[in-house]
Amino acid sequence: MARAVTTQRKAINTLIAWIVGLLIFFPILWIFILSFHSEGDAIKSPLEVITSTWTFESYATVQERSNYFRHFWNSVVISVGSTVLGLIIAVPSAWAMAFVPGKRTKDVLMWMLSTKMLPPVGVLLPIYLICQNLGLLDTRIALVFILMMINLPIIIWMLYTYFREIPGEILEAARMDGASLREEVIYVLLPMAVPGIASTLLLNIILAWNEAFWTLTLTAAKAAPLTAFIASYSSPEGLFYAKLSAASIMAIAPILIMGWFSQKQLVRGLTFGAVK
Repeated sequence: MARAVTTQRKAINTLIAWIVGLLIFFPILWIFILSFHSEGDAIKSPLEVITSTWTFESYATVQERSNYFRHFWNSVVISVGSTVLGLIIAVPSAWAMAFVPGKRTKDVLMWMLSTKMLPPVGVLLPIYLICQNLGLLDTRIALVFILMMINLPIIIWMLYTYFREIPGEILEAARMDGASLREEVIYVLLPMAVPGIASTLLLNIILAWNEAFWTLTLTAAKAAPLTAFIASYSSPEGLFYAKLSAASIMAIAPILIMGWFSQKQLVRGLTFGAVK
């Protein structure tokens, strides 16, 4: 029998949820406010900032100084390309681990996850030299492959978890009906795991979109994504708070909009198989 929840309890829970939500969202809100003020107003006290004149000056200056759409396109290519390439590799890998398990499956999964514990700077020099020798510095191809390899353990882990929730008897029935391995994966497994695949896709696009270490290290101008676009407004002369805030809002707006419209699919995928 379900436990009754009083109106007072609901009100307290709602209030706590709003307070936590506002605390988490406040930095983005403050950056948004600063982006609509001049540099002189941005360094004033919080109350003076809010009551001062709002203007699009910072956005206009940022667009004049930088080619926003070129950085935006680089981010789209790098994040989507690395995620799709990772899914192509991860789907058969996760299928093999979920439905043809071996004694070392858990060991392999833990080994893959352990690679995420290594600080990126630990492999910076060899990766930089490889890109330099292959002529791939400041190219989107290099970043696509590097971010794919960085996020591949997460993709495989997530897909493995979702695939484990699918009854193996369904795949066995497909084999008995004459389905080949390719048909089994494409026409039976993938349609049943669409929520999990969608959440994996969205989450890894966000991770690749926000990656800063490798994008700042391996790019200069041609392949620089929006993370490098933001960093360009931090200089030895100091921080340009208003312009930096405007650049940050322009960089995070696309991913926020995508997350807003796909939140139901993301939650559905992340809770896939949670309720038996």
